Amino acid sequence: MIDSDNKSSSSIYAKAYYSWPTDFGRAYVVDLDALKGTLAWETIFATRKKSHLRLEIVDETITQEFTYRYLVMEDIHGRVRGIQPFFLLRQDLLGGKGENKLVSAIRVLLPRFLTLKTLMVGSTVGEGFLGAQPADADWCARALCSSLMQCAAKFNTSLIVMKEFPNYLRPVLAHFLDKDYSRIPSMPYTVLDLKFSDFEEYMQTRLSHSFRKNLRRKFKKTQELPITMEVVTDITSYIDELYPLYLQVYERATLRFEKLTKEYLCRIGNTLPTDARFFMWRQNGRAIAFSVCSLHENALWDEYIGMDYAVALNQHLYFVTFRDLINWCCSNGISRYYSTALNYDPKLHLKFELAPMDLYVRHTNSAFNRIFKLVLPLLDPTRNDAILMKYPNANEL
Repeated sequence: MIDSDNKSSSSIYAKAYYSWPTDFGRAYVVDLDALKGTLAWETIFATRKKSHLRLEIVDETITQEFTYRYLVMEDIHGRVRGIQPFFLLRQDLLGGKGENKLVSAIRVLLPRFLTLKTLMVGSTVGEGFLGAQPADADWCARALCSSLMQCAAKFNTSLIVMKEFPNYLRPVLAHFLDKDYSRIPSMPYTVLDLKFSDFEEYMQTRLSHSFRKNLRRKFKKTQELPITMEVVTDITSYIDELYPLYLQVYERATLRFEKLTKEYLCRIGNTLPTDARFFMWRQNGRAIAFSVCSLHENALWDEYIGMDYAVALNQHLYFVTFRDLINWCCSNGISRYYSTALNYDPKLHLKFELAPMDLYVRHTNSAFNRIFKLVLPLLDPTRNDAILMKYPNANEL
């Protein structure tokens, strides 16, 4: 049973929506309130980038049309070895393909056209992960694989999707391929190894002469009205000034999923001051850009950005913010810099490599799944992105 400091196991499982015996032990579906305060909840995610506190914040502040649940997996001895977050939504099958005018027209009459009720494993915010200690990763993957079809049946969902799982998990997630799941690439993250002392050395040693010249010209333009950077761990006092910049970027995006809230941004700073970093850029005292970042295992993850598009293009804010982030990383001994999906063309010239993310997908109807597996490659969001194929490690997709 789940060990707990202030909750008994029986009270937790009394709140389970569903439970069933499995070949590995027993599975339970619960909500966040049933897990809060338990030792398993606090320890299983202790080494994860997404700690239990971060998962709580996501659950409580990013609602939209998501229903959050947690699959608790016990072994045959009654010990909890895995807690896998998942959420329910109606998934647009063309969500990774951009706007389609024909489909939009059909949805005027049939709003649910090419959408399926989906059980999505992972987090609404960022990459997926296995909810287990590293030593239990293989056990958790097997237990999860054997539980998801039953879990999907409980919620009457048609589709199961493992959302954005890093490619280094492919060996342990191979169990899913054996159970008729399909693996397709999600839009990859990008990564830059910081093997230089500052941005100037990076330009000199990694970038082409023509691209260096282009960058220097862009930076020179900003010297007329200098842009300054500030780093904080909490943006609560700045949120009304910065949040509209995030909305500008969100509204312009062609591919959108989760929408951050003011409460989310404030709480991650208040709750996770050692992990959260917010970078703010100002010109003439006015905020013109900010980045939402996380520190984990000596890497900086640049997760979300906000920009004032009235000045962003003219002031080359993308490159200015990138330069300042790299200089900050080098000054603070950070060894790797991760950036999330999209904007692949400038990142290619900046010598990033891809950090592939995988989707594991299965239709719950076995007969239909055979057809679905044939169609699924056509829904691959990376399929028509020629820039991705130019990356040196594109074969890893």
